[in-house]
Amino acid sequence: MDENIVWHNYATTKAQRSEQKKHKPAILWFTGFSGSGKSTVANALEAALNQQGVHTYLLDGDNVRHGLCKDLGFSDEDRIENIRRVGETAKLMTDAGLLVLTAFISPFRAERDMVRNLVDDGEFIEVFIDTPLDVCESRDPKELYKKARAGEIKHFTGIDSNYEVPTQPEIILDTSKNTLDQSVAQLITYLKQTHIIG
Repeated sequence: MDENIVWHNYATTKAQRSEQKKHKPAILWFTGFSGSGKSTVANALEAALNQQGVHTYLLDGDNVRHGLCKDLGFSDEDRIENIRRVGETAKLMTDAGLLVLTAFISPFRAERDMVRNLVDDGEFIEVFIDTPLDVCESRDPKELYKKARAGEIKHFTGIDSNYEVPTQPEIILDTSKNTLDQSVAQLITYLKQTHIIG
């Protein structure tokens, strides 16, 4: 890092911002195959939390590629950089006192662990959407699997690019077995049990 760049300490702390919001900051990191239900569950959870007065923000994989990460492709190197940028953004949002939800395939353990290490203990909650690949492919809401099978999309996770299953996620959900309401209820129960929300 450039020696002329010095970290600036703020007069207002993360703890003070958190106290103002009446809940703790954290990152709920939704990971899993395309079509597993990451965005659907994260979106429904954010709506439920909003009704409870929890200050949230949802970072979605497709949405950040319209702006923050629009210069990146889908090679392994670009996927790593995509997660690095999102992780740093989520870290800033937790510093602001927010409960951040992220929905990214994020196929590599090292990058998920990198984000975990950016924030304080207990502030990174890995949510593994453990929906079987065949179910995800049968859903194929954007016809991405169809294009990947036809060779039109390269480096597609689960087809010709690897997905590294989380080894110790805080939460595991299978949207082929659980309803959306059940998934949201399980997440809210966890957030209450860990005193992130009241």
